[in-house]
Amino acid sequence: MLNQLTVFLQNTEGRLAQMCRVLADADINMHSLFIADTVDFGVARVFCDRPRAARKALNSAGFRVSVIPVVGVKVPNRPGGLAELVELFDKHGINIEYNYCFTISDNQAIDIIKCDDVGVEKILVDAGFVLVQKEEIYQRD
Repeated sequence: MLNQLTVFLQNTEGRLAQMCRVLADADINMHSLFIADTVDFGVARVFCDRPRAARKALNSAGFRVSVIPVVGVKVPNRPGGLAELVELFDKHGINIEYNYCFTISDNQAIDIIKCDDVGVEKILVDAGFVLVQKEEIYQRD
């Protein structure tokens, strides 16, 4: 499992900049940032080198933040690669709470999955998928 920082942000001008400044001032390096938004708020999903320290710094600055366990899976970067992964979840009756992907090379993508099934990593490995190791996302915790 990977530790992802989830930050709830008011959808107001400058709030994302404030979050980034708090992390920078705490000497925390963000490796990736994904934002989903609504009219009133946004949810920032962050991989950083020290997620627990980031949570502490952001909480101290008045942000609502959690460290959430997610699964990272290497997926072939080709048509059908993601379909095969999510079909495996469907086959095993595992609900995906949320999911996002990004390409890391011509041949490979990474899919980040939030689900509540504690046995999902074994299911993925048994099916031939390669899990992303935390060292591939952040250096220290």
